[in-house]
Amino acid sequence: MTRKRLTQQFPFLLPLRQAQRKLFFYGRMRFDGRRYARTRRETLLPYETFFTESPLLNENSGFPMEYQYNKVFNLKLAAACVDGMILRPGETFSFWQAVRRADRETPYKEGLNLADGRISASYGGGLCQLSSMLYWMFLHTPLTVVERHAHGVEQFPPTTQDLPAGTDATISEGWLDLKVRNDTPQTWQLSITFDEDTMYGEVRCSEPSAELFEVYNGQIHYLPDPDAPGCLLQRATVNRRRLRQAGILQDDRLLYVNECRIAYPIAEAGTKQAAGAKQAAGANREADAMDAADAKRTLLLAREV
Repeated sequence: MTRKRLTQQFPFLLPLRQAQRKLFFYGRMRFDGRRYARTRRETLLPYETFFTESPLLNENSGFPMEYQYNKVFNLKLAAACVDGMILRPGETFSFWQAVRRADRETPYKEGLNLADGRISASYGGGLCQLSSMLYWMFLHTPLTVVERHAHGVEQFPPTTQDLPAGTDATISEGWLDLKVRNDTPQTWQLSITFDEDTMYGEVRCSEPSAELFEVYNGQIHYLPDPDAPGCLLQRATVNRRRLRQAGILQDDRLLYVNECRIAYPIAEAGTKQAAGAKQAAGANREADAMDAADAKRTLLLAREV
């Protein structure tokens, strides 16, 4: 049996522990030698590099929809601090450095949050949807991911079903952050906007991009979770293919293996596994087609010579 933490035995100590963690959390960043991105501009950089979108409401949470509407409110508060953020060469983007004071004037509302392996309502809940979108955006750029943490448990099906498994990013102020460093000579910019039903994310650049990135699952396996009877352990390989704009493959490699407990019904997980296998097969077919096209171009060039 897992031993309870002190704050679980004495909940009244939790605010003190949180304040202590935040003090050291931001103190370390102040003296870690990194230059953190702090500049935001309303004027967008000229070149769009990647665009994505995420539905705002998840009707499959099993909780009252009030928490979903609160989450949207929280997302808009936090996104206002990220929208227009500039990332110059040598700078590091930190999720918490960016949104640290998002609730200074207007408080967050109670949204759903994962704590101690359980979903519950908490102040500022739901911000992981923004951090996950940002991580998905960063995966489609040459920016260097410095820190990212996966959700240990997936309690209900995600709002965006077609994303590869294991491409989420959870955050917790004082504990977990999302950090990305700009090791390129270009300047990058983030744009987060909303309409009534959707959150949109865009990465822009000071120069046209010479590369494209494709992120996909190589394999997805579901195994019985020995620590949670009735749940599955999802093990997904996350791969990334880098291509030149002309369609020339530069490299195709494994980024990491992601593990996550799936707590919703097994049939739904099986559907996602089938979708992941289909995506991987499609990626392989696409690679074969690219190889065939390259061979055809080579043959045509040989004939011209």
